[in-house]
Amino acid sequence: MRRNSGVSGVLSIQQNLIAGIWRDGASVTENRNPSDVSDLIGLYASGTADDVGAASVAAAQAQVDFAKKGPQVRADLLEKIAQTIEKREGELSTMLAREEGKIISEALAETRRAAQVFRFFAGEALRLQGEALASVRPGVDVEIMREPVGVVGLITPWNFPIAIPAWKIAPVLAYGNAVVFKPAELTPGTAHLLAQIIVEAGCPAGLFNLVMGAGSRIGPAMLSDAHIQAISFTGSVPTGRGIARTAAETMKKVQLEMGGKNPMVVMEDADLEVAVSVCLNGAFFSTGQRCTASSRLIVHEKIHDAFVEKLSAHMRDLKVGPALDATSQIGPVASESQLNGNLGYVALAKEEGCDVIGGERLDGPTNGYFQRPALFIGASNDMRVSREEIFGPCASVIKVSDFDHALSIANDTQFGLSSGICTQSLRYSREFRRNSQSGMVMVNLPTAGVDYHVPFGGRKASSFGPREQGRYAAEFYTTVKTAYVSASY
Repeated sequence: MRRNSGVSGVLSIQQNLIAGIWRDGASVTENRNPSDVSDLIGLYASGTADDVGAASVAAAQAQVDFAKKGPQVRADLLEKIAQTIEKREGELSTMLAREEGKIISEALAETRRAAQVFRFFAGEALRLQGEALASVRPGVDVEIMREPVGVVGLITPWNFPIAIPAWKIAPVLAYGNAVVFKPAELTPGTAHLLAQIIVEAGCPAGLFNLVMGAGSRIGPAMLSDAHIQAISFTGSVPTGRGIARTAAETMKKVQLEMGGKNPMVVMEDADLEVAVSVCLNGAFFSTGQRCTASSRLIVHEKIHDAFVEKLSAHMRDLKVGPALDATSQIGPVASESQLNGNLGYVALAKEEGCDVIGGERLDGPTNGYFQRPALFIGASNDMRVSREEIFGPCASVIKVSDFDHALSIANDTQFGLSSGICTQSLRYSREFRRNSQSGMVMVNLPTAGVDYHVPFGGRKASSFGPREQGRYAAEFYTTVKTAYVSASY
């Protein structure tokens, strides 16, 4: 394997991992630092459909033996991966911050979360449950078992380049499956380091395969491959819908996590300091590049003006800068195309009649994709900026007259991933938790920020298929078998 040491000079190509062998791709992709585009992080192999085919064949062969070895082998492998992530957290978090633009403290927290996920599923490998039931027929016993799905194709996004791969890869292995992993083209470096760790932890050759490259090539190849029985995807709604249509034709199991336009309701009785802190975090941290970000701030008219004044002041004080600068609170936007899209929505908000606070491109100490966070004041829920996922540090502020109005606005969206309310009222809290049309509900907490041992997922256009994370991951990564046994023999 040829590794990039990070020193100046000729960069070696970081290869794909197929059947336990590090291999070149058909072409090479540059990986650049969004904090400083002159910083070439590395060169990464870009695979083809043939690479997917070779990886899936190897995975299918390796999976049979791996599943037979039993849960202790799987638990030990996942625990070793968790330990190695912890030992290399500095290297991993630096790569993550450098290639994605997430500030170093957030990158470190994400890296540690990945280790926690692998350790959790090390335990789950030993806790996979079945059922034994009495049959309705005398002399017959019924046993219900969970077995591996087989080979699972994983397609992950750029905004959480180690946490999301972890919460997909870990249950795949915990339940005795094999992996063909395609990370986001924008952030291959973190995925490549994770692949190295998985190999060095003793993962059998062929069980885990890394195929980097363009989604337009790798995705269709995964969907058409007969050896891949299931696809878990996190990304955009249009791509997810396309995957669902194609998977239906090939009868693959699918799990889709897609977009969000998450509401945060601020009621008139809310603690103003808590509400501002919650909204500042949910809307702008991680540069707003979270599917769970609070992009619609739905504020009661009695507290609206004071809320906007205080939130705007705190927003202006946020330091936007390079990801590896320890004083930065907001890093760069991940790419030029993403930045241009964000700036387009800032311009659109003005056209739609909003008073825009912030949102402009910033000159930083380096040549990066820096943007000041933006509030769209005076927004209505029928504006495009309030209905379309921006995926940047931009939030609409929508004024409402009472709780019922707020709940109606919160639910009036094609998405249903995460929602939140800031209130001191038990009634408001209870009614919102029960009636919010989202998969996750937060009370006096940011809409972004979840635990790893409980289900993650949404409703409507946000999610499709079984939930991710926690014990619910078994619903997707295993298949159910019912066995009948007669005692009369």
